[in-house]
Amino acid sequence: TAYNGYTLFNSFNSPTTYLIDNCGTKVYEWTSNNGGPAAAVYLLENGNLLRTYRPDSTYFTFGGSGGGIEILDSSSLVIWQYEVNSDSSLAHHDVEVLPNGNILILAIEFIPAQEAVAFGSLVTSDRYSEMILELDPTTDQIVWEWHAWDHIIQDIDPNLPNYGIISENPGRININYGFKEDGSDPDWLHANSIDYNADLDQIIINSPTFNEFWIIDHNTTTAEAANNNGGFSDNGGNLLYRWGNPHAYNRGDTTNQTFEFQHDAHWIPSGLPDEGKIMIFNNGDQREYSSIDIIDPPLDTNHLNNYFLAGNSDPYGPLNLYWSYSDSVNFYSKRVSGAQQLQNGNILICSGFQGRLFEIEHQTDSVVWDYIIPVSNQSSIVQGVVASGNL
Repeated sequence: TAYNGYTLFNSFNSPTTYLIDNCGTKVYEWTSNNGGPAAAVYLLENGNLLRTYRPDSTYFTFGGSGGGIEILDSSSLVIWQYEVNSDSSLAHHDVEVLPNGNILILAIEFIPAQEAVAFGSLVTSDRYSEMILELDPTTDQIVWEWHAWDHIIQDIDPNLPNYGIISENPGRININYGFKEDGSDPDWLHANSIDYNADLDQIIINSPTFNEFWIIDHNTTTAEAANNNGGFSDNGGNLLYRWGNPHAYNRGDTTNQTFEFQHDAHWIPSGLPDEGKIMIFNNGDQREYSSIDIIDPPLDTNHLNNYFLAGNSDPYGPLNLYWSYSDSVNFYSKRVSGAQQLQNGNILICSGFQGRLFEIEHQTDSVVWDYIIPVSNQSSIVQGVVASGNL
């Protein structure tokens, strides 16, 4: 049985966000003057709409690039707006509202080629690195930040910074992994989602170019987040946990890779059947079918909410997925997309490239609700016509 609720969606390049019921009837809509979202829209508890957007002029352009965040009221009036849009940084893809009302913002920071080489890059090319900014929207002040660039490692030159054996430092990010040898794509880490766990005070960001997600401690000061100690975990801003591709930290090879350009890594919220586990939309762009994967992370509650890691050569567990759903004939989205568990345990899936929303039943995995998005970024799609441009 389908869960009786409302569904929020926004076609990628459309300025209009829709809220529908299970019959596909439009319950509400919002239209922004700033065009389509970067990649994320959220319905807030007070009924307002939080959305990302792309300003008219940006210094950087890449998949999921944005620059702006806004809140619209029920009349689509902008009641708050903020931009991370300069020649050195750009907000992109996703945001996350914290329990105290602050907003976590994913943003890239520009790393010039000379700096990259000075830190051990094998390629002389500009690149973008990731940062997380925590914004207090009542003051528009950044109150906390984390930079991936503070946690890189290289094994090329012992005379350069951050030299080390990569497999012995799984909390660090290999500067030479996942970066194209010709330097043609500076969007090196391409984080495409962010999520927060209030029970653990931890953050997940998802890197599809590394084919893994990362967890960091939010219980740090900004100074601690730039180092490798401090915070509740006493690991500073180093990665507490990573999963999906142990090849990225030299504790496996390509045969150990589970994810293929995945999206939407997030904790399943408390109160749901699989609470505390982590759900991922595994796009499967090499195998050419998608799956919804759930893992049960090896949280060590007796050790400052770190994660179990055995020996100096084994990867982070688990070795196997807790649960997975796929349909290789009918379900494939090479990019974008996401999923979430509902109150009754069902899984609501957004297959972005198919312009399809559907719900599978808890335990049986049967499709109990199926909806093809009937609008493109230009207009409504006439009933009976094959839908296109509706991702």
